[in-house]
Amino acid sequence: MTVLIPLVLLPVLWSFGSAVTNPSNGSPVAAAAEWVRDHGGSSLVRWSENFWYSHHQPPKGGKPPAGAIPAPGAPTVTSISSVHHLTPPLPLTPFASPAIPGEGYWHPAGRLVHGLPAVYETYMRPDPVHTSLVVGIAWMDTTLLKATLYSGSYIPGGGPWHYTAPVSPTDAVNLVAAFNSGFRMQDAQGGYYAEGHMVYPLVNGAASLVIYSNGNATVGAWGSEVSMTSNVVAVRQNLQLLVDNGAPVPGLNANDTTRWGLTLGNQVYVWRSGLGVTSSGALVYVGGPGLNITTLANLLVRAGAVRAMETDINTDWVNFCTYDPATGVPASPATGTPLLSSMTGGPARYFTDWSRDFITMSAR
Repeated sequence: MTVLIPLVLLPVLWSFGSAVTNPSNGSPVAAAAEWVRDHGGSSLVRWSENFWYSHHQPPKGGKPPAGAIPAPGAPTVTSISSVHHLTPPLPLTPFASPAIPGEGYWHPAGRLVHGLPAVYETYMRPDPVHTSLVVGIAWMDTTLLKATLYSGSYIPGGGPWHYTAPVSPTDAVNLVAAFNSGFRMQDAQGGYYAEGHMVYPLVNGAASLVIYSNGNATVGAWGSEVSMTSNVVAVRQNLQLLVDNGAPVPGLNANDTTRWGLTLGNQVYVWRSGLGVTSSGALVYVGGPGLNITTLANLLVRAGAVRAMETDINTDWVNFCTYDPATGVPASPATGTPLLSSMTGGPARYFTDWSRDFITMSAR
């Protein structure tokens, strides 16, 4: 009997050990939490995360580290190109006062497209209270960039996929930016469609990133603001819209975990990310530490989003990187820069066998 018990446990231990030692699953701690969730322990993981974050909330007051907010640079000249492009974004008004020099000012990032910056980034403190924290915001010109949804082996599964990690050398030639997608499908409260495969049924009313055959992308509520047409090539849903009609959705409540997901109590301040679309059609990404559901919505609105959704959360999953190799040279980890230096995974993440889905923005 004493011999049989270890033998019975061997498959479980092997499964657990394989999960936590596979780098494509994130850090060992994150991989362990995902394994427990997948084996009936979702409530235990949720309680543990809430307990940890509730007792390790971000500091109030203080100043960011030196250099966390770059000084404003010279305006970028865009009138020299005849290529159609969007008007670069205007500086953002900070939430915290007094403002730090450079706070809310945009900086070009990533490789140029037809001689023009296609991505701009800026840095802000998330609210007037947590003034030692800095979040990153990226603005992406969708007239210069085309979007692609890369499917992962774990999220959503269901392959084989043409577009999956690692980014191929051929596709890396035009890669400008890459960033994280949404929750695990068990938690997303929505569906997933890519490359002609309906892996999970699309849900009416769910917040949806929709990508079309011409590379255009937008965000909206499924069944009303966006819907299935013959030129839709990918749909990634996650919860419900955070921002609609240029404002946080009515009744937005950080304590409502039924509407905004059970992964963490949404009043808890943690790493979060969100994706929105502006009135001009640009995509805006927000990511950083010390955010709850309402501060994330406020940042997306401040960045110009008319519609926006929360994407993934927690330190291991929030990641946005730009790439700036020499002309004609494929992007690589060595030519990438994260939006925030503290983002886990860095620019190498999308050049590994990453098991989660993500989005790339490539030169048209």
